[in-house]
Amino acid sequence: MASRFAISPLIETMHSEWVLAGRYPAGANGPWAARWRETYHALVQEHPVLRAAATISGNKGDANVDFIAPPPTAVDVPFETELVAMRATPLETAHGEIRRALAGRPPVVDWIRELLLGPEVVRLFAAAYEALWREILSHDWPRFRAVLQRDVAQRAGRLAAYGWQAALEDLRPNVRWHRSGRIEVKLSTRVGTHRLDGKGLLFLPSAFMSTIGCYLEDAWPYALVYPARGVAAALPTPDADLAALIGRSRARILAELAEPATTTQLAALLGQSLGTTGGHLAALRRTGVIAGTRVGRSVLYARTSLGEALING
Repeated sequence: MASRFAISPLIETMHSEWVLAGRYPAGANGPWAARWRETYHALVQEHPVLRAAATISGNKGDANVDFIAPPPTAVDVPFETELVAMRATPLETAHGEIRRALAGRPPVVDWIRELLLGPEVVRLFAAAYEALWREILSHDWPRFRAVLQRDVAQRAGRLAAYGWQAALEDLRPNVRWHRSGRIEVKLSTRVGTHRLDGKGLLFLPSAFMSTIGCYLEDAWPYALVYPARGVAAALPTPDADLAALIGRSRARILAELAEPATTTQLAALLGQSLGTTGGHLAALRRTGVIAGTRVGRSVLYARTSLGEALING
C-alpha cells in the first residue's frame, strides 16, 4: 500500500483559522487562540476573503472546498512550497469547488458570492493565508511541528513493527483498518466507497482538529486528517512539588514525555536550545526516570516506570 504520513503547514494554517474564527473549539489550544485572536481580527479587516471563507471552509459536513489548502505532495514540505501549489490552482477548479459548496448551504450575501466566484479568488486566498502564516502561525510553528512530527514518528514506528492496523488503531473510534487493505471511516454526512488504485492515502496529523476530515476530490491526492496525539501536553504545567524537586525545565520535559519525543522535538516544544534540552535529558536519564531508544538517526525518549510514578504522584 502506497499510503504514508505527512505534515502540511498550509493545512494547519487553515485549521488554525477555523479555531481563531470560532468555527472549531480551541480545546488545548485555548491560551494560544486567546493570545492571537486580536491579531486575527485585524487580518480579517485587511483580508475580507477570510470572512467569506466561513461559507465554504470549516463547516461540518460537505460544504467545504479543498483548493485553499490542498494535500501536500511530500512528507514535510515548507509552507512557501505549498503556497506556490495553491496559487497554481486553475480558476475553473476553484470555482467548481466553490459552486458545489455554496449549493449545499443557505444563500449567501451578494458581496461574498461575487468575491468567491470572481476572477481573483485564488490570489485573495493565497494572500490571506500568507498573512495568517506570517503574522500568527509561523511564530509557534516549531512547537506545533514538533507535536506533529512526534505523532508521525510514533505511528511510523508502529507501522514498521506491527503494520497498518497498529499504526491507525487509535486515530479515532470511527476509523477502522481492515486486513483486506480497506479503511473504513464513518462520517455522518458522507456515504460511499473510494478506490485508491495504488496511489495510496495521505495521513495528516493536526494540532488543531479534534475530528476526522477527508480529502476525497479527484483533483487532489486522497487524504485523511486526524487529531495528533500529545497536543494537550504542548504547553504543560508541571506539578509545583515536582518542579521544586527536580527543577521546572526537567519537570516540563517529564510532562512532555507522556508521548515519546526526540531532543530536537523537545527543544522546539519547550523553546530551549538543543544543548540545554540535551543536558536536562542526560540528567533525567542518569536518574532512571526516562530511557532512550535509537530509531534511525534519532534517539526517542520516553518515561520509565519510575518516571511514570514520579509524574503521577
